[in-house]
Amino acid sequence: MFDNKLIVLYRLEPGCLGPDGIEHIDTFCQLAQQTLANLDTETCQWFLEPRFDKKRDEMAYCLANKMLTRVQAAKYLHRFGQDLELVQETFEDKLTLLINQYIARKS
Repeated sequence: MFDNKLIVLYRLEPGCLGPDGIEHIDTFCQLAQQTLANLDTETCQWFLEPRFDKKRDEMAYCLANKMLTRVQAAKYLHRFGQDLELVQETFEDKLTLLINQYIARKS
């Protein structure tokens, strides 16, 4: 196991949950975080939070309490034979599925 995991913070827009998404985003993020914990690997751990401030980036990367650029995060994962694009795509596919399930339940 690696001592330092790349922490990826994904900020999710409330609007992705529909017109009343602002009312559901906190609950959704908490529920989704539990499910998304399964995507954590020895090199990467995902966190999800609402994106209320559009000035903040959608994604943030951190390693050993230091903020990284996307390029630095990609280089870190590359050292372990992983591709940031593919890792992120897997995460976003799972997140999309969870969003669709959540919207279907609240309808």
